[in-house]
Amino acid sequence: MDNATEVTAAGIARLAGVGRAAVSNWRRRHADFPKPVGGTETSPSFSLADVESWLREQGKLAEVPLRERVWQQLVGHPEGPVTALVYAGCALLLIHERPTAWLAASAGSDERMAAMLPGALEGVIVPRFGAARGRGRGVHRGREVDGAAAVNSPGSASGSVNAPAEGSAAAATSGMAAVNSASAVNAVNTANTQTAPNTASAVNTPADLTTPPTPVNTARAVNTPPAANTTPAVPTPTGPQLLPTAPLLRGVADLAAELGTRETFEFLLGRHLDANPRQYTLTPPELARLMAELAGPAGTVLDPACGTGTLLGAVAPRPEQQLYAQDSAPDLAALTALRLALHAQVTVRATAGDTLRADAYPELRADVVLCHPPFNERNWGHDELAYDPRWEYGFPARNESELAWVQHALARLADAGTAVLLMPPAAASRRSGRRIRADLLRRGALKAVVALPIGAAPPYNIPLHLWVLRRPERVLGQPEVLLVDTGRFATEGRGGPDWQAVRGAVLDAWRVFDRAGRLDDEPWLARSVPVIELLDDDVDLAPARHLPPATAADGADELTAVRERLGETLRLTADLTPPPVDHATDPDRPTRWPLTTIGELARGGALVMRTGGNGGHARVPVLTDHDVLAGTAPSGLLPESDEEAVLTEAGDVVVPVLGGGSMARVIDDSTVGAVLGRSLVLLRPDPAALDPWFLAGFLRGTANNRQASSYASTATRLDVRRLQLPRLPLDEQRRYGARFRALEDFERALRQAGRLGEQLVRGMYDGLTDGTVMPE
Repeated sequence: MDNATEVTAAGIARLAGVGRAAVSNWRRRHADFPKPVGGTETSPSFSLADVESWLREQGKLAEVPLRERVWQQLVGHPEGPVTALVYAGCALLLIHERPTAWLAASAGSDERMAAMLPGALEGVIVPRFGAARGRGRGVHRGREVDGAAAVNSPGSASGSVNAPAEGSAAAATSGMAAVNSASAVNAVNTANTQTAPNTASAVNTPADLTTPPTPVNTARAVNTPPAANTTPAVPTPTGPQLLPTAPLLRGVADLAAELGTRETFEFLLGRHLDANPRQYTLTPPELARLMAELAGPAGTVLDPACGTGTLLGAVAPRPEQQLYAQDSAPDLAALTALRLALHAQVTVRATAGDTLRADAYPELRADVVLCHPPFNERNWGHDELAYDPRWEYGFPARNESELAWVQHALARLADAGTAVLLMPPAAASRRSGRRIRADLLRRGALKAVVALPIGAAPPYNIPLHLWVLRRPERVLGQPEVLLVDTGRFATEGRGGPDWQAVRGAVLDAWRVFDRAGRLDDEPWLARSVPVIELLDDDVDLAPARHLPPATAADGADELTAVRERLGETLRLTADLTPPPVDHATDPDRPTRWPLTTIGELARGGALVMRTGGNGGHARVPVLTDHDVLAGTAPSGLLPESDEEAVLTEAGDVVVPVLGGGSMARVIDDSTVGAVLGRSLVLLRPDPAALDPWFLAGFLRGTANNRQASSYASTATRLDVRRLQLPRLPLDEQRRYGARFRALEDFERALRQAGRLGEQLVRGMYDGLTDGTVMPE
């Protein structure tokens, strides 16, 4: 039983298609319900096989989607989900590169498969990632010098990787011993030091420079103590390790046949990252794409703080391309190596180790370095690395770990190579780093500083910077630096900035500057500044402090455009203003409607009632109570949970339950398909019985909300089941619904007019105070 895949009560509920309360009832009422095999007293876990058998006997086993079954097998793996992901990734790589070898190994019993897979896996793992080797003289511009040559370049015209022929793989399947990797894979499972997948790594476990790198991507891992030796990032699993994993691997193969190998791994990895949001700091893929585009095409790319591989995955593949990666967390190194190998037919080398203390690629000279380093690290090796040759531009202070990463990136670049790093804004202005910043400017290494909008990457409340650096070949007589501020492209809510506008502004300015060495001023957006202007006592590189203000004409034109839009909106608002109120004079109209409640309608099947708050496994925007109240697009985020997410559909009515306001919103094109967030209740009316606009309109009545609310000392909560509706024929409901819908349009126009009015007022204040608008 110790080796059995385990499942929690929430997982059992998902398998049976019921709530967790039902599972608790089964445990109390049925003496033959499987006993816990692990977990804790308050959160026990059960054998998945025993649970499925019991559910099947009771006729309670729901038709579980293949994705859900595979995910349950992965999270319940006896060695943990990370190790299970590594095993699954290895199997997917074998299926992708040698499907016939997979079919041969997986035929027959689980025992036979576990015995044959190590040899078959080694036939793809070693060519893709390398094997342990003696110390060589390193690599130069991606080529190994005096070491084992990289085997993983694309070989045939069909694009398959250079790997042993199928016959030799079969021989390996029958007799090749698996690489001694038990300890390495266990290390993957027990490493609990990860903190950031997608483009930032923290101080890592030092790599043994005698082992070949394996790919990782873009995430930061927390400091782990340096180790004397490391193994390849993806060791070959042994037969005993694979035996309890056999059901998972077969499920993964079935899912790959449905989705594809790469998509299957991305699904499982993404779901794991979503389920552990506090362990990882992800770099948004839009930001990774922008960084890769700033760096340009490259044959050899390094990410020294790679995490889960987002940055390297954003690089456009090229023939004979080589990707190098290093990260402190062995689990991230293994997962991202597999991710990159499944992403494209390129050479992948990655290793686990502390990049600053134990650089795995001391002789690498890459075309491009992309990096999201850990911020504000004090234990980065300041005391041990005082005389390190990488500090070509000055020895970083203890609180300037980011400048240590900047100089590491420059040291690994080939001449004229480009590095792009994500940096905290303080690195551009802290006095402790001014001497290094000054030397970077004087020698022409720092080419551009780009201020990103708030919300571009975590921490989302800070406008982070991008630094673009180049290994200088020669210094121009009067060098300039490009400064760009994209703060204007921030958007409301938590949905991130307008990435299309950010990319367009940054790339347009960079390409002109990179080609000509200078850029004409773009007010409030971009400027190329002579280095001599920045070499003062502070060497402050914050873009906003050096950008030119708008000219009087530009300011006036912008305010004129806002005023015209406000005028159009006000005219629309006037057109949408409700007509004069008609008093109820119909003698046949009853003085009081017969009423029903939402609870009665739900029990009668006229509507379905759902409660939000669970992230589920859908990686889609979340509709929050703030979005409903403000009338904005979905902007929220929720951690993944084992409960099913509630997705909105057109015609649903969403009601906030906290705060005491009278609000209900009909789901339209801007909100359809979003996950229902916390403190929201969704009502899905039967269109043959209820008009959604009629429903939403009556739910907004003040008296209706007052009688259905309960009051605590600090909050007001709405009991949606107690909200009342009149019993009206459907035709009459639609008459009311049309009027309520017109009121919604009027309300939306008022909100837009308010936003434009605020923008116009702020622009007038700014224009009058900066001289771009005259007081006439």
